[in-house]
Amino acid sequence: MATADLFDIASYDYDLPEELIAQNPVVPRDSSRLLLLDRHTGAMRHALFSEIVNFLDSSDLLVLNDTKVIPARLRGRKLPGGGKAEILLLKPLNSGWNEWEALVKPGRRLRDGTGIQLSDGTVVTVGERLEEGVRRIFFPAEKEVLPLLGEIGETPLPPYITRSTAPASSYQTVFAAKDGSAAAPTASLHFTEELLRDLRETTGVSIGWLTLHVGLGTFRPVQSSDIRAHSIHEEYCFLPLETKRLVEETKRRGGRVIAAGTTVARTLESMATGEEEMLWGEMNTRLFIFPGYRYRVIDGLITNFHLPKSSLLMLVSAFAGYDATMRAYETAVAMKYRFFSFGDAMFIR
Repeated sequence: MATADLFDIASYDYDLPEELIAQNPVVPRDSSRLLLLDRHTGAMRHALFSEIVNFLDSSDLLVLNDTKVIPARLRGRKLPGGGKAEILLLKPLNSGWNEWEALVKPGRRLRDGTGIQLSDGTVVTVGERLEEGVRRIFFPAEKEVLPLLGEIGETPLPPYITRSTAPASSYQTVFAAKDGSAAAPTASLHFTEELLRDLRETTGVSIGWLTLHVGLGTFRPVQSSDIRAHSIHEEYCFLPLETKRLVEETKRRGGRVIAAGTTVARTLESMATGEEEMLWGEMNTRLFIFPGYRYRVIDGLITNFHLPKSSLLMLVSAFAGYDATMRAYETAVAMKYRFFSFGDAMFIR
């Protein structure tokens, strides 16, 4: 492989046949394929996701993201005039969930103060422009927003999923608990309750939890030709004290910390203060991981196959090594693995 410029966005491009973009998940969830990549040697193996129990052991800590996807897409009509409008809620800006960061269509034609009437009659107000095309959105102060989303909101599937017949529950992990994400932590969609039980009872793996609410930072594409100029949008994350202690104990005894997904990896690395010490609690993270970054916490990464030129592909390249990552992607394409949110997985160790 020719030497790549690891800061050039073109280095993270690859050819992907459209038919490999998964439109529906496999059933059961853990029957998806699993590509195992040894980041030290570049060696690859192929298995089913359910067989991950064979590649973890009792000294390992598996960390999972318990975020829950909310029905964050709302449709309505502009006031006055009645033209169609669409809102994608990204991140609440107050404790009452009445003020949000959001993407709005048609964003450029909506002036500050424009009202959008939703299908139940609720009128939300479009506020000022924030960074990266994001707008501030206001719901009426007396409105209970989460129940409203449950009534009229839609699960915001990614734009490359255009023909899915899967129920909304397929885009939710089996352990989703904390409302707040605009997209799923897709690496964890492969886990079933039975597989998690097997990991605990048969393999003896410890399991830790954290929360990162997936927003614009995770799925906004990198557009700078020099990736170092890209800025990650701020996302909320929370590391409980119990998980902090589990991570520190695992590191001290020489065990592996396995991140189930890039959201877990970013949260753990954002909270790291040293090789074996962590912060805990809430924070907003803008951590952008790309080759040259030195990981301080994670020793293994479970992840799906990501879009070309995406920050997530760069994060994986920083962990596995650029050459090994791109060879793994070439292999996955050649062997017709399924890509993106409803696709297959990799376990990098």
